[in-house]
Amino acid sequence: MSEHFLVTGGSRLEGEVVVGGAKNSVLKLMAAALLAEGTTVVTNCPDILDVPLMAEVLRGLGCEVELEGSEVRITTPAEPKYHADFDAVKQFRASVCVLGPLVARCRRAVVALPGGDAIGSRPLDMHQSGLRLLGARSEIEHGCVVAEADDLHGANIRLVFPSVGATENILMAAVLARGETVIDNAAREPEIVDLCNMLNQMGAKVSGGGSTTLTIQGVRKLEPTTHRVIGDRIVAATWGVAASMTRGDVRVRGVNHKHLGLVLDKLRLAGAEVTPEVDGFRVIQRERPKAINFATLPYPGFPTDLQPMAIGLAAVADGTSMITENVFESRFRFVEEMIRLGADARTDGHHAVIRGVPVLSSAPVWSSDIRAGAGLVLAGLVADGVTEVHDIFHIDRGYPRFVENLRGLGGVIERVSTE
Repeated sequence: MSEHFLVTGGSRLEGEVVVGGAKNSVLKLMAAALLAEGTTVVTNCPDILDVPLMAEVLRGLGCEVELEGSEVRITTPAEPKYHADFDAVKQFRASVCVLGPLVARCRRAVVALPGGDAIGSRPLDMHQSGLRLLGARSEIEHGCVVAEADDLHGANIRLVFPSVGATENILMAAVLARGETVIDNAAREPEIVDLCNMLNQMGAKVSGGGSTTLTIQGVRKLEPTTHRVIGDRIVAATWGVAASMTRGDVRVRGVNHKHLGLVLDKLRLAGAEVTPEVDGFRVIQRERPKAINFATLPYPGFPTDLQPMAIGLAAVADGTSMITENVFESRFRFVEEMIRLGADARTDGHHAVIRGVPVLSSAPVWSSDIRAGAGLVLAGLVADGVTEVHDIFHIDRGYPRFVENLRGLGGVIERVSTE
């Protein structure tokens, strides 16, 4: 059986939606539980497919994992296994984040090369070079990342690009290394800060979270902890863009609006009234959105994960917009699907030019990744007729209760199963 969405256009989204924990944080926090013997509890976990997948990865490494509601309990043994070569690893990209903790805790790791979204090349060179500077040996062998270390020691590491994944793996390896490690040009995302906070709760000595320089004083041992995942800024922003596209009025709760400063500024430029609130924000769009330009960049720039939503907004905006993709070269696959829906768009290298039209036209479309899938549903909301969105398993990996939340805002969407 396969599933697809039927999205009926023409509805104005209105109401309140609460977002859960951040997908881009929870999986790394679960991996960090490998660093301490005992039971670590992660709360505010989103109900998405990747969480049980990560649970399977950890079980394969010898952990006991219990999933109950929005809480995950991970009991890590005194001697975890170090070989993560099984089907779950190959299904999602974030599985590679067990590499750093395994090297730190076991002094060795064998991790199958991860799968995930088809959005472009995401090599592990920086992960491996960082581990080598910490004293490990690392190679790619038989489809796996293999790393071993007799000892780990502090080092000065400068990343050639502020990679989130590399920052996380090097950070988690460094917390149990001898001496001081400095990571320059580190990723600054709120999810990195969330990981730093959890590690410090476990007894690590990490400073500089949220800046371009992380400083880690290695410790001999960490202890388990209980930690609450931050709200998902990408899911929250998706609902904010949906409000703007449908000329709606949506209050988004469960997220720190300061994590979305540039995104909310862009919605204001599109003509929306955006009001920050204690636990979120409100977006009201009264007229047709205005065309604006977007360029994706590492945080605090405009997130690449929101590029499909930016294209969807531009497709129905008044005027011509330019979208520049600076992070993942294959993300413009999404434009081909938008053209099926009647968008006036063309791409040239890492630029896309979109001339807005008053309304899109319904058509069958296919998701290539999590965010593209959500972007296509948003486009279906502003298309005439009924849009079929296929390969929706991608959306389930990143958006908990997606259909229920959209219906709660007045959207018309149906999940259909077919042979």
